[in-house]
Amino acid sequence: MKKASNKFLLGLLAIYAILFAVLAFNPVDRGTWFAENLTVWITIAVLAILYARGVRFSALAYVLMSIFVYLHTIGGHYTFEQVPFDRVTDMFGFERNHFDRIAHFSVGLYAFAVAEWIYVRGLVKNRFLLFTYPVFAVAAVAAGYEMVEWIYAASSDPVAGAAYLGSQGDIWDAQKDMLADTLGALATTTLYFFIRKPKKSLPL
Repeated sequence: MKKASNKFLLGLLAIYAILFAVLAFNPVDRGTWFAENLTVWITIAVLAILYARGVRFSALAYVLMSIFVYLHTIGGHYTFEQVPFDRVTDMFGFERNHFDRIAHFSVGLYAFAVAEWIYVRGLVKNRFLLFTYPVFAVAAVAAGYEMVEWIYAASSDPVAGAAYLGSQGDIWDAQKDMLADTLGALATTTLYFFIRKPKKSLPL
């Protein structure tokens, strides 16, 4: 696995910085903007700490992880419910704005980096575990995040809480979000196996 160069990572970070700077002005709801961007800041901080400690990933892994960062930054500005997504909504005849589903699917893209890490470190002994662990890891994080959303929505202003959840009246929104996260992880881990072609017998 060829690790991403510093120049490449700075390019991805520069794209985020520009996107953040533009969308930090006049968000639809400042409280929702802060809550959504807090998730992004924590994610970037964790990746930076891992990088400083020598945990590096491939360029593709960082690109996939950046998609989540970019989409969440956009969603924070508009609130996910109000992101201009009408063309897609109308094209498929949807009754709601599904931008948030795509953003949740992008959470699953982190499975690629998880698979890279556990393979390079030799933390699993077969391909079954190499495939399932990243998926389960993403699913666990997804479930935890939905609980954080619930706590925030229950403890904040009702309007701000509804904007943060972006459920759009769907009582099964949390379950569908977790499904989108998990489907993203399944697709991305499959992509990892297709590209990296890990050996049947993995060293420990």
